[in-house]
Amino acid sequence: MTTIADSARCPCLSGSPYGECCAPYHRGEATAPTAERLMRSRYSAFAVGDAAYLLASWHPSTRPATLELDDDVRWYRLDILGRSAGGVLDTEGVVEFSARFKPGGEVRERSRFVREDGRWLYVEAL
Repeated sequence: MTTIADSARCPCLSGSPYGECCAPYHRGEATAPTAERLMRSRYSAFAVGDAAYLLASWHPSTRPATLELDDDVRWYRLDILGRSAGGVLDTEGVVEFSARFKPGGEVRERSRFVREDGRWLYVEAL
């Protein structure tokens, strides 16, 4: 896992420092209030290599038993392309995003999220 200072720019590119943005979710100090915030925190978890957070924020019905992240991949850009529902009063939501990584690649996905017991979880790519 990559260590990132709380004062550093958050990898999700929200404009906030990591310690005020995704770090509290990664550390279990808070839960994401919306599907988009969970998606951003999951992207940041890929960027810092936090497989444990990725697994913990994955719905049990689709979560793999293990997750190995590639140390040679460097995630460097996240763009939110759209969202449907997924707000603080919703129980389901979809977030469409583009994530770029080196060496040369891009993931574009529409992700489905659900909120159970007040906690957002990633379900699947649509």
